[in-house]
Amino acid sequence: MAKEKARTITVNCNGCGTRLYRYSKTAPGHLVKCYVDKIVEDYTNGDLKCPQCGQEFARKATIHNRPAHKIIQGKVFVRGRFGG
Repeated sequence: MAKEKARTITVNCNGCGTRLYRYSKTAPGHLVKCYVDKIVEDYTNGDLKCPQCGQEFARKATIHNRPAHKIIQGKVFVRGRFGG
């Protein structure tokens, strides 16, 4: 199986623009979930709320037997493109 190429993206709050995560994303497409072990830097307090405006942006979940944060669509925006 070929190893997937990863890129680091920045996840920001859609309400105030505050940086929430730097995340290592391997697949193209929209950000639906963040696996906890692939979060490079976490700028939040760990409560899945924006530290600046307090808006909840994700919910805790277990996906494929791995802890993850399920993103609430419309609450975040992503910076960083998937390059080949």
